[in-house]
Amino acid sequence: MRRMMAALVALVLLAAPAAYAVQPDEIMSDPVKEARARDLSRELRCMVCQNQSIDDSDAPLARDLRLLVRERIAAGDSNSQVLDFLVARYGEFVLLKPRFERQTLLLWLLAPLLLAGGGFALWRQNRRRAQTGVDVPPPLTQDEQARLAALMSDDATSR
Repeated sequence: MRRMMAALVALVLLAAPAAYAVQPDEIMSDPVKEARARDLSRELRCMVCQNQSIDDSDAPLARDLRLLVRERIAAGDSNSQVLDFLVARYGEFVLLKPRFERQTLLLWLLAPLLLAGGGFALWRQNRRRAQTGVDVPPPLTQDEQARLAALMSDDATSR
């Protein structure tokens, strides 16, 4: 019974939605603006944690950034204006998903180029193997045939 209860508790904890770090005093009164703020917060990197969005981070700097996003939205800025303001202030690193620009072209294209290059190398290797007939073993020499015959005759006599 205890194991079943422990499994049930573990299942409930795993099924629970992720807890966000947004505090009740940060939430905007307008639900539409709050939804915009949450969407933007999910796109911004916590400068302390670096692998979390500011929406998920409990760091004081993340809280300051969440409040700054909400201030800019309350002031009437669009989403792109808020992002531009934060990028101007903290650099491109603040974005969890970097923009597709000339400076980030290599970042965006490196993975697809490596994947395509690997696929091309595999295709080329397969083609070479098919042309040279690597899969077909060469025929046995006279010495090898004689040894095989001797081994087979020894095996037949030992039965």
